[in-house]
Amino acid sequence: MSELFAVRTIRLCTKDCLCLYVCPTGATDTENSIIDVSKCIGCGKCASSCPSGAISMVPKELPPQQKHSEQVTAAMNALLRSKSEEESIAAGLDGVLAAAIEKSCRIEAEDIVREAGYMLPQSQNARAFLKKLIENPPAEDFPKAAAEKLLSLLPGND
Repeated sequence: MSELFAVRTIRLCTKDCLCLYVCPTGATDTENSIIDVSKCIGCGKCASSCPSGAISMVPKELPPQQKHSEQVTAAMNALLRSKSEEESIAAGLDGVLAAAIEKSCRIEAEDIVREAGYMLPQSQNARAFLKKLIENPPAEDFPKAAAEKLLSLLPGND
């Protein structure tokens, strides 16, 4: 088993902050709510104590990117479009339930993409996306230098 570190999903965090009291290194005690990976020892105490399930343990070395057939990619894209449509419909409705459905659809879509291997930071897809943005910036104020720096820092794992 590879080494792990904790990550917090800000959208799920209810700020109950039990993680602050159980973390032996203080990695969870940050002003921006992002766990300090350099302090995290991967014990998982914060994740098991988080009442909102906002903290997950992630391997330090992620697996190689999955290979996808056109059929799998088409199915994933159809599912993502469906989730996006459901999120848009829920956004137009009033009430707490509609807001919960909207958030749930967004989280499901993000999970689908992540599980499919398209959001792994070291994946070829992420690298190709950054290269495309650098070559063809979407706006005049696009931070090209920051994207180039990020690209140089991302480890390849194809």
